[in-house]
Amino acid sequence: MTVETDESFGGVTPDAARRLLLGAVQAFAERGFHATTTRDIAGRAGMSPAALYIHYKTKEELLFHISRVGHERSVAVLEEAVEGAGDSAGRLAAAVRAFVRWHAEHHTTARVVQYELAALGEEHYARIVVLRRRSEEILREVLQEGVATGQFAVEDIRGTTLAVVSLCIDVARWFSPEGRRTPDEIGELYAGLALRMAGYRDGGR
Repeated sequence: MTVETDESFGGVTPDAARRLLLGAVQAFAERGFHATTTRDIAGRAGMSPAALYIHYKTKEELLFHISRVGHERSVAVLEEAVEGAGDSAGRLAAAVRAFVRWHAEHHTTARVVQYELAALGEEHYARIVVLRRRSEEILREVLQEGVATGQFAVEDIRGTTLAVVSLCIDVARWFSPEGRRTPDEIGELYAGLALRMAGYRDGGR
């Protein structure tokens, strides 16, 4: 079976380790973590089950590496989007566009990253939570800045932050390349929704 490529794992070496990660992404997305066997993963990578243990001690360690890379990339996407994006409204819109686009373009990986967290061990889960909180923090700071400057009218900043994050990551659950909207179109739509959730008012929206 051909393994779907994902640039998020481009820096993983050696090649065999990267192929195993990509095989695991496909298997976890299709079957779920608990229903996936190491044989499933190795087969998708074109390797024997024994070869998997050369690079990863357990199936859970594979899931952790996928989650770590995915969360690090999504944090980087948010940080890059808000940098130099202008005022608070521009920063929020840019962040949401980029965050949504990443979850759509990499929907298979994102689905595993966002919806298989409960299968992680305690130590690995704690490390991923730090990255998830950073994503929330970036958006929360933009909302706080907007409230402080009078651009946004948000009473519950924390709750609105979680609502915006949830809206963005849920794209990975339902997005299909064969669907009616492109990742860019969905990103633009959701940016407008996020601005309205923040209480932003502009004549062009």
